[in-house]
Amino acid sequence: MKFAKNDRIVFVGDSITDSNRNYEALPARWSSWGDGYVQVINSYTTAFYPELELMVVNQGVSGNRVRDLKKRWQKDVLELAPDWVAVMVGVNDVCRHFDGVFYQEDQVSVAEFRETLSQLIAQTMQETKGVFLLSAFLLTEDPEEPMRKMLAEYNRQTAEVAEALGAVYVDVQKEMDRYLAVQSGYYLSIDRVHPSLAGHLLIAKAWLKAAGLGGML
Repeated sequence: MKFAKNDRIVFVGDSITDSNRNYEALPARWSSWGDGYVQVINSYTTAFYPELELMVVNQGVSGNRVRDLKKRWQKDVLELAPDWVAVMVGVNDVCRHFDGVFYQEDQVSVAEFRETLSQLIAQTMQETKGVFLLSAFLLTEDPEEPMRKMLAEYNRQTAEVAEALGAVYVDVQKEMDRYLAVQSGYYLSIDRVHPSLAGHLLIAKAWLKAAGLGGML
């Protein structure tokens, strides 16, 4: 991956990307990055690749599913004129199938997820240097656990969209699974979804390596 000086990278997704960012802050200003993996990436690239002067923008919104991204894509992503876009979405699309049943929420099917994501990425690939698609993840060691099993299918769709459209797929679940092979997921998240700082570091590590910026790791 080749980043040029002054490249602008927009990260977009749900609460894992949002991570308590200040919505009132201007893009790439203090408190705009939140306290999660986007902040880690911004700090890392600022410290170790200062010559690139990369602009890192956090456009995560808590609770978002892929249909929510679609509604705000033009304003929150494309109008920022990014050189690169990194997308992490899918966990809410899956979780709502389990925690939204008693209020009968309209669910995002696998077909809708793939079609919507494909539309967004196809459009964005035409207007940027490239797109990263980060897998969603669930911090459980059991691959047959129902939510984890459903998430694997949505992640498969993400990976296939990336391959079909020439985006870079970042397998965050695989990175988490390496950790889970030796330690409890409790240290990465108390609810299996929202990461601790250690969990955010693993997301950042996966993205930085995929982006060719992992030389200092």
